[in-house]
Amino acid sequence: MARLTEQEQQEIIRFIEAGKPLPDKYRFLLFDDKREVELVWNGKTNEVTNVVLPFQTIEQVDEPRAEKPEDTAAQGNLFAMDNRGRQLQGWTNKLIWGDNKLILSSLKSGPMRDEIERQGGIKLIYIDPPFDVGADFSMDIEVGEETFTKRPNILEEIAYRDTWGKGADSFLAMLYERLSLMRELLADDGTIYVHCDWRVNAYVRLLLDEVFGGQYFRNEITWYYANTGLKARSKKFHQVCDTIFSFSKSENFKFNHIFKKRKDGQAKQAKRKFNPITKKADMVRDENGKIIYEIREEILENSLWETGSMSNSPERIGYPTQKPEALIKKIILASSCPGDVVADFFAGSGTVASVAEQNDRKWILSDLGKFAVHTTRKRMIAVQRALKAEGKDYRAFEILNLGKYERQHYVGVNTDLREEQRQQQLEAREQAFLDLILRAYRAERTDGFASFHGKRAGRLVAIGPVNMPVSRLFVEEIILECRKKRITKVDILGFEFEMGLFPNVLDEAREKGIDIAPKYIPRDVFDKRAVERNQVVFHDVSFIEVRPHFKGNTVAVELTDFSVFYSQDSIAHAEATLKNKASKIVVEKGQIIKVSKDKDGILTREQLTETWTDWIDYWSVDFDFESKREIVRVEDPDTGEWEEQWTGDYIFENEWQSFRTKKDRSLELKSVFHECAPGRRKIAVKVVDIFGNDTMTIVDVNVGGSN
Repeated sequence: MARLTEQEQQEIIRFIEAGKPLPDKYRFLLFDDKREVELVWNGKTNEVTNVVLPFQTIEQVDEPRAEKPEDTAAQGNLFAMDNRGRQLQGWTNKLIWGDNKLILSSLKSGPMRDEIERQGGIKLIYIDPPFDVGADFSMDIEVGEETFTKRPNILEEIAYRDTWGKGADSFLAMLYERLSLMRELLADDGTIYVHCDWRVNAYVRLLLDEVFGGQYFRNEITWYYANTGLKARSKKFHQVCDTIFSFSKSENFKFNHIFKKRKDGQAKQAKRKFNPITKKADMVRDENGKIIYEIREEILENSLWETGSMSNSPERIGYPTQKPEALIKKIILASSCPGDVVADFFAGSGTVASVAEQNDRKWILSDLGKFAVHTTRKRMIAVQRALKAEGKDYRAFEILNLGKYERQHYVGVNTDLREEQRQQQLEAREQAFLDLILRAYRAERTDGFASFHGKRAGRLVAIGPVNMPVSRLFVEEIILECRKKRITKVDILGFEFEMGLFPNVLDEAREKGIDIAPKYIPRDVFDKRAVERNQVVFHDVSFIEVRPHFKGNTVAVELTDFSVFYSQDSIAHAEATLKNKASKIVVEKGQIIKVSKDKDGILTREQLTETWTDWIDYWSVDFDFESKREIVRVEDPDTGEWEEQWTGDYIFENEWQSFRTKKDRSLELKSVFHECAPGRRKIAVKVVDIFGNDTMTIVDVNVGGSN
């Protein structure tokens, strides 16, 4: 420690007595174990979460290889399959919905780590963490010829506020912890690529230096995507490129040379020794057979990449942060080999998975947005179909969810307070939050229950957490208390519900004599005027109707109705605030309405959702729903061993599907006839609406018998 002057000592005492933090200079004067260069921001901590949560398999997607048994036999033999043409063994690719901090922690320290290590570990991570543009989870949804901007749900909005909405400090804190987790998860010979733009690239480079070590810096790649022309009014040069930083975990890392065509399209003559890396070269030899020229049309790729933007690309699927496949392909080919596992923990539109599957790589993707997960699901089914048509092998993928969330409190307190004060403030904020929801729901507060917060019209009311989905565990605790206290009618209010939660858990409750009604909490609960005027509507979860059709031992499913109850804005508010010659699209009670005002102030309304089918983006069928149990691995707190447990639910095996694409907006409403073994079974039907929310229904059928 450096010797302090008397003046410095007195200054330190004054700061301590005043309860103020010491100026930064004293960190370097008081402590020897300092870094020469360090990136510092408000709230920086080296603490990294170590939470391990079980992964629940919500759905397995393995686009049917065959409708007939003989077609199945014609497929490749890379994977063992059952008589339904489904993959039975080998690696299954993973698409995970949830907070990537918890996902990374659970992958790093949980039982799935063994499965990953058996594949050689994760050799490549590519991430494109959103900052500012595209980070607020808003989505443009096509409805007929119009485009409607869907606002983020409350969970997504909280994630935006806490992770990106507070500026660079919160962004750096978010990324620092996740990069630390990624480094631990990455294979020793692995590489990470981090994509960023001019807003944060300076910060990101320093973060990567600190987490991975500056000695493992490999490349600063400049992606030149477009020259969109002149901007006459701009007082700066137009931004036409992003930055991609590449770091390895060690000196022993994979790297494969890749090539690009010469821009001039001409072959180049180089008087040099033959380079064995240049596999496509033609050689000119002298009379003695000695190589004198190497003629080549390709050259080694460098760190300036020009692949074009997505603006007019045929790949474009309408996702705001989508990147070209050509860009990602360069990264995957350079830093992984066939059979390697690659990962992207900000999945977006799923480009990494698409390129990985087409180039024989295994993949893990995750995203917090349901719409991103749904977009990736559709995209990967399309990739499976294309590979199948070409006679190529592909892997099944599964959609996973983090299970058994511990209930967390509503957070937003001053963490500098002492622990006792902090807990008091936490409790006060949670109680205020509960009172707010109950008042908006027009329910009265009730005490004496562990799971319930209020009651209304003879029904008890349970309010889910503000910062995470209502989980199966949350509902099971409610059912348990209902049985103990003979409660028969319950409303569960939630901002979001776990994927695949319904309808099984509701059916189980009904069998026990408990009527559970799940309802979405609208954002209007935070509108004081709407609450005071009793204008807040808590809408029900969506409802599906289907009709089975039978031909001998085959079954087809027809989708006959789909009801949604969403609201976003209101017609009355749009009409009151619209200016002349303007229009606005709103969602009110499950209908999408375009409100317009002409130059004379005359208002008109146009209903964009003309039929119930307009709400459907995708639907799929599992013809034998209870054939595959959902098994999770949990740690025994006494022995530390991982044990398999059945959750009580089943995995939805996606056997047939129809969905809209940007190019083809049509939708089949009746599945193919599917051969089934005679007897009783349950058929599950899943519908995903245009907002990316999934709903499922289950029907009992008797194949080959009377129904």
